[in-house]
Amino acid sequence: MGTWIVNGMVVEADNKQVMKHILVDDGKITAITSDDRQSLDTDGHEIIDAAGKLVSSGLIDMHVHLREPGFEYKETIATGTRSAARGGFTTIACMPNTRPILGTPETIQLVLDKAETEGNGVRVLPYGSITVNELGRELTDFIAMKQAGAIGFTDDGVGVQNAQMMKNAMSLAKSLDMPIIAHCEDESLVVGAPVAEGSFATKHGLKGIPNESEAIHVGRDVLLAEATGVHYHVCHVSTEQSVRLIRQGKAVGVHVTGEVCPHHLILSEEDIPEMDANWKMNPPLRSAKDVEAMIQAVEDGTIDIIVTDHAPHSEEEKAKGMQAAPFGIVGLETAFPLMYTKFVATGRWTLAFLLDKMTVKPAEVFGLPWGKLAEGQEADLTIIDLETEKAVQPDEFLSKGRNTPFTGWKLKGWPAMTMVGGKVVWSE
Repeated sequence: MGTWIVNGMVVEADNKQVMKHILVDDGKITAITSDDRQSLDTDGHEIIDAAGKLVSSGLIDMHVHLREPGFEYKETIATGTRSAARGGFTTIACMPNTRPILGTPETIQLVLDKAETEGNGVRVLPYGSITVNELGRELTDFIAMKQAGAIGFTDDGVGVQNAQMMKNAMSLAKSLDMPIIAHCEDESLVVGAPVAEGSFATKHGLKGIPNESEAIHVGRDVLLAEATGVHYHVCHVSTEQSVRLIRQGKAVGVHVTGEVCPHHLILSEEDIPEMDANWKMNPPLRSAKDVEAMIQAVEDGTIDIIVTDHAPHSEEEKAKGMQAAPFGIVGLETAFPLMYTKFVATGRWTLAFLLDKMTVKPAEVFGLPWGKLAEGQEADLTIIDLETEKAVQPDEFLSKGRNTPFTGWKLKGWPAMTMVGGKVVWSE
C-alpha cells in the first residue's frame, strides 16, 4: 500500500508555489501531479492531507554533533536523530569528535549500527577524523574508514595546525575521491578566548578570538587544495576575510566549498546579552560587518550550503559561565524556522533559494543521491507549516541540549511532518 500526500504546495524553480499531489510507493516518489483530487486512484492507499502546507524534499544537514559514543549525557544518536526529524532533516552528517574519536573503521561502524537501530529512520552519515585522536600528529587510515562508510574526513573541533600534515591528508583524500572538511582555526591566536575580538570582549575584559585565526587556515588550505586537487570544504565560515579567500579560490578553479550556520547569518557579537554562555559558540559571533558578508556570500554562491553545527551540552556545563563553559549551541529544531522567518518572510530571499541551500545544494556538494523532489527519487520529504507562528521553547526540544540563544523568538516555518524513504519518522 502506498501513500498519497494531497493538497500540498510545492515550490518550483521559478519560486511559484503550485498545489500538487504526491504518490509515495515502496519508498519512492512515483507520481507528482496537479490532477483534480477527486480523480486520483486512492483506493488502498494511506492519505496525508498537506493542505495549506509546503511539501519539500527532506532537509539535509552536513554538520551535526551527535556526541555518541562517549558524551551520551549531552546527546545520543537516538535523541539527536529525533531532534533532526523534528527539524525536518532526513539526512545528517555527524562529526567525529566523540570519545573515542571516530577515527577507525570500528568506530565508524559503531555509529552506523547505532543509527540503524536507534536513529529514528533518519539517515546518519559519519565523518572520520583526519588525524589519530584529532591530535594532528598522524593520519588515520582513510582507506579503511572509507570502506567502513565514512563520507569524508575532518578534525572538526580543532584545526589541523601543521601544513604538511594537512597537505598529506588532502593528497590521500584526493586519491580516494573523498573530501576534506576543515575546522579552520590557528590555535596560537585563540588560546583562552571565549568570544570574538570586539566590543563585547573589550566591555567584559575578555580575550578575543580574532578573525584572522580562521582566515589564516582558510587561505593556507585553499592553496593546499589547489596543489592537491582535493575537494576542500570549509566548516562554519564566519568571517569576511574567509569569504574573500574562498571566493578567490573558486575564481581560479580550486574545488573549494563552504558552509554557514544560521547563527552566523542572524546574530553578531553586539547581540550578546551580558555573560550568557548560551551565546558562546566556535566560531564565535562576529561583527555586524561579518554577518552581512556571510549573507552576501550565500547569495552569490561563495558559501554553498547552510548547516546547523548542532552542538548540545548539558545545562550544568553551560552554567559555568562565558569563560569556562564549552563552545556550542543546538540548532536542528530551529534552523529552518530561523532561516524562513529572517530571510524569506522578510522578502530578502525566495523560498526556492532557501530550500536549495538546505536540500539540493548539500546533496550536490557531497555527491549524495537525495535532495530533489522528483518522480523516481527516494521519498525523503518534509512538510512545513509556513503560517503558524510559535515561540522557541528549549524545554520542549527533543534534543537533550537546551543551549540556544534563540529562546522566546517567535518564528514561522515549523516542520509538521518528516518522511524518510517513504516512512513517516516524525509528525507533530
